[in-house]
Parts: sequence; structure tokens; C-alpha cells
Amino acid sequence: MPAPDAISCEQLSRLLGTPKSPVILDVRRDAVRAADPRLLPGARPLPEAEVSPESLTALAARMSGPVVVVCAEGHQLSQGAAAWLRHEGLQAEYLLGGQTAWVAAGLPLIDPGKITARDAQGRSIWVTRSRPKIDRIACPWLIRRFIDPRAVFLFVAPAEVQDVAERFGAMPYDIEGVFWSHRAELCTFDVLLAEFGLSTPALDRLALIVRGADTARPDLAPECAGLLAASLGLSRMYSDDLAQLEAGVALYDAFYRWARDATDEQHNWPTNTGKAR
Repeated sequence: MPAPDAISCEQLSRLLGTPKSPVILDVRRDAVRAADPRLLPGARPLPEAEVSPESLTALAARMSGPVVVVCAEGHQLSQGAAAWLRHEGLQAEYLLGGQTAWVAAGLPLIDPGKITARDAQGRSIWVTRSRPKIDRIACPWLIRRFIDPRAVFLFVAPAEVQDVAERFGAMPYDIEGVFWSHRAELCTFDVLLAEFGLSTPALDRLALIVRGADTARPDLAPECAGLLAASLGLSRMYSDDLAQLEAGVALYDAFYRWARDATDEQHNWPTNTGKAR
């Protein structure tokens, strides 16, 4: 019987991509992580030297909300670190079976080596054109929910994106001539999914909607027109790009949950009347 402070791979996978997703700490030994650097989506790797009472206490002081700790197989490192974090007042669990069980279940992993720009705190830094509409909101949502929850996003004038990227050590995205951008018929959201290996039925379904809305192809999915309308509405509601991003995250949370859980559900009115009107 699993311990009360353990979470299964299935349970954790259902939380990923949602506002209820916990902070995931990867505490595998350095040699183990070097042999397989892939991480659970959104996981934050801790060097082996930082898996200590002193370092975990300092880390706990900067954290809030639930935490899941992952080691190779769910033994001493993850259980000990989770127990210490609970001692510091956090709600902390360890992943049952560790990353080995996650891999065996065929669940997605990401390659952190794809991120080429981080600040002193280890946060990835991204920069794009100001006044975002669709792709430039969808991409930050994907990054925050599945790649790096602490990611930093900068919105600047189109002509300044490249120079700001060089000056501030950021990765430019969704502009011409950069790695993280449109490729043929794919939009930047598609490219992120492909490069990070984040293909799931729900994300693939959402990607089709984003692609259609972002590239004037509403025929790709019935929901494309709705996403376009909502995105254009948000762009007119907010003059501050970061405020618009926060509102857009809620929008994509809703689209993701529909894509994952509600595509077969229909709605009509009146219902349950017992007779036609």
C-alpha cells in the first residue's frame, strides 16, 4: 500500500498542465542525471550538493504550495527530501517509483538542454514582440505549464527583439529568422511541442487550434475561430502585455482542460424538460 506522502505517476500526470500542478523537484544524483538529463515536464533539477538539510531549508523559505520530489526510483533521496520539506511546513510528496516508473509508464519527458538562456536563479528567459495575440500567449502558457514554471517573458518593440535577446541573454521567439519560430505550416507553439517532445493527445489537439487561429486557417478545427475571437478581445482589454499574458494563461488553461477532458461533452437548452416545447 503506498505511503500517504507518495503520489503515483498517474496522479501527477493528471495535475501537469493545470493550475494545481505542484512544484516538481528532481533530486536524482548528479551521475544519474548526467546519464539521462531528461526531466519530468516542469521539473526543477537540484544539484546533489543542494539535497541537504541546510539547502532544503533555504529553498523551502522561498517556496509555497504543494511539492513533489522525484529521484531515480522513489527511495531515500526523494523520500528524505520530501520529509524535510514537510518539516519546514510545505505540503510535500515523493513520486512513487521515481523517474524509472515515469519512463516505464510512457509519460513525457523534456530535454532541458533545449533551453539556452537562463538567469542567475536558473529561470529561462524569453523575448518576443510586444502586443501579443495568439502564438505569443500560447507559447508562454506552454512553457510555464510544461517546461519552466518560473520562466521570464519580455515583450519589446519588434525591431528591438534581437538586440534585447543579446543584451539580456534571452531566447527570442515568434519572430522571423530565429530557432523558436514558425517552420513551414507550423507555428511556434508546434515547434515547442516538437522540440521538447511534448506530444500528448490533449496538447496535439490544442496545437491544431492554435495553428489554425494563428495562421488564418480556421478550417483546421471548429474551435479556431473561438480562440481567435477571445485572443483579439484580450488584446483590446489590456494595454499591459504582462497583464494580458496572465489573463491569457487562464484562457489556455480552459482550452487545455477541454482538449483533455471535455471534447465529447455537448450542451443544449432546454434540457431535462420531459417534453418538447
